[in-house]
Amino acid sequence: MPRHLVIGNGHIAIGFDETAQIRDIYYPFVGELNHVGGHRCAIGFWVEGQFSWFRDPAWEFDIGYHEKSLVTHIQAEHPGLELSVTSEDAVHQRLNVYLKRMTITNNADTSREVRVFFNNDLMISETEVGDTALYDPERRVVYHYKRNIYFLFNGATESTRLFQYSTGVKRFNHSEGTWRDAEDGELMENPIAQGSVDSVISFRLFLKPKESQLLNYWMAVGSNLQEVGDLDDYVKDSGPNLLLDRVIVYWQRWADKSATWFADLPANVQTLFYTSLLMVRAHSDANGAIVAALDSDILQYNRDHYNYVWPRDGALAAMTMSEAGYHGMVRPFFRFCADALTEDGYLRHKYNPDGTPGSSWHPYIVRNERRLPIQEDETGLTLMALWRDFTHHQEIEFPQSVYDTLIRPAAAFLADYMDSALSLPKPSYDLWEERYGIFTFTSSAVYGGLTAAANFFHLYGNDFLSERYQKTAAAIHHGIVSNLYDQDRGIFVRGLIRENGRWQLDKTIDSSVFALWAFEVLPADDERVVRTMQAVEETLTVRTAVGGIGRYEDDSYFRFSNAEINPWFISTLWVADWKIAKARCLADLAEARETLIWVANHSLPSGALPEQLHPLTGEALSVSPLTWSHAAMASTVLHYIDRYRHLLNAAE
Repeated sequence: MPRHLVIGNGHIAIGFDETAQIRDIYYPFVGELNHVGGHRCAIGFWVEGQFSWFRDPAWEFDIGYHEKSLVTHIQAEHPGLELSVTSEDAVHQRLNVYLKRMTITNNADTSREVRVFFNNDLMISETEVGDTALYDPERRVVYHYKRNIYFLFNGATESTRLFQYSTGVKRFNHSEGTWRDAEDGELMENPIAQGSVDSVISFRLFLKPKESQLLNYWMAVGSNLQEVGDLDDYVKDSGPNLLLDRVIVYWQRWADKSATWFADLPANVQTLFYTSLLMVRAHSDANGAIVAALDSDILQYNRDHYNYVWPRDGALAAMTMSEAGYHGMVRPFFRFCADALTEDGYLRHKYNPDGTPGSSWHPYIVRNERRLPIQEDETGLTLMALWRDFTHHQEIEFPQSVYDTLIRPAAAFLADYMDSALSLPKPSYDLWEERYGIFTFTSSAVYGGLTAAANFFHLYGNDFLSERYQKTAAAIHHGIVSNLYDQDRGIFVRGLIRENGRWQLDKTIDSSVFALWAFEVLPADDERVVRTMQAVEETLTVRTAVGGIGRYEDDSYFRFSNAEINPWFISTLWVADWKIAKARCLADLAEARETLIWVANHSLPSGALPEQLHPLTGEALSVSPLTWSHAAMASTVLHYIDRYRHLLNAAE
């Protein structure tokens, strides 16, 4: 089940399902630790003896965000209960406080009592062992805690505070949890439980016919009881409504920093552009980690997740955000990478949000052959992203701050890790993490990284190193056009695979060859690139009503159809980006414009973009939202706007 909504502030990130209920809470890092783990923090309503959870099919939802804001805006209606609910969710931009504001409307012609129940189903520090849930009668709040992580739950209606509470055991010895206690409209008010526990708090409203009333609910998170208590006092003293309104304004001001002129792009593309920037921000930790995704439901497939920092994904997202004007936001990412860089000068497969190495399936030895288990493109792209950030913002001091910790050692590694016979980087794993060899994408990324390094050394007056890395980049350029080009077909190949002691062309059509022009190895209109990208589009276009473009031929990841591969948003956008780059008049942008509209039309109702789609149904597959998908969308929109402006000016 994808996450339709994500909110956060760089320390906390919260994910919601399609029924607007919390499924993931990450703290103290975005992506680490998950204190809900995909379970549902349920919301329920009791109306004059009838009870319904938000997950019940009778509820009708319209979910999304406030305009240009990382604050949700949800409409829910239950015709049978004659009840309407407007819900807004936010994480305070500075403080570790989650705020929910509900406007509850009685659609009936009679006055009625409505009770609202919030189930707090936590597994603190990703385990249900040793949690405590308790009611504090002095504050009239419920706490959950374990070791140095505390949660405080509170709320109020317009006239009253918390009505009832209860704590209890869940998912142990046939105990389902205290959410069951809510379904008769009354809570037993058990004051404390330990082990695998949950809690429920309730609020009571008396609504006249057609009347609406407000209900506020909030959660404070901290490292001790005093901290969450102080945050609770701050919410009450400031007023939860005022705080939530300020969060809306903050994110709108934040979004307004980016482009505001959209050429001829329609409103739904414009909205998705802002949503994409905000999604990248929501997946970015204050310490620099840019996490691939926060959807914990992927655990159902392989007991691992996407809550990692892939330096490649992060670098591409950093390029987008820098181009959009968010230099200050991406600086911590480069510091994160500088800290993560090994002594030998390369970045590992992936990292946890706290900077420690993440899990990996890349072995150090295969058939008695030792391997360096890396994806070398990740090191190259990080340098390239840093240079592009400098070219956009011209802040000379920041790259200098990572000169010795990132630029010099990474450049030295890239230059040394070479196959001199081929004039290409030595083998590593491809960007899809599936195969080992020498790939066009990786080689292009290393070329871009070394070119960036040469530019930095020239910038800082080290002409010796600048010339050295320019020559190495030129050698790789020669290696790409000489050894990764299929003369028979007139296109570039995915890469080289070693078989029986010899390098063989991997002729699989793969969308990742877009790197040739995107990383400036060759121009977008070079005839070899044109034939290559045309082959990608012709071969990988999904020929169903869903449409889109797949990753590569016979891609089996999450494949459900024997007839078609799955369309990926990034692959589809790469082809559109290429068409933008080679456009020579405004009419040449038409197909790219249609692709951007296609992306907007195939996003989830909230605007979230998953990794891929089912080719027959259009259903979201794998994780959602995927940071890479949103970064690619925002990047393509920016390129479209720039090219449109350039061509418009040229025509005049």
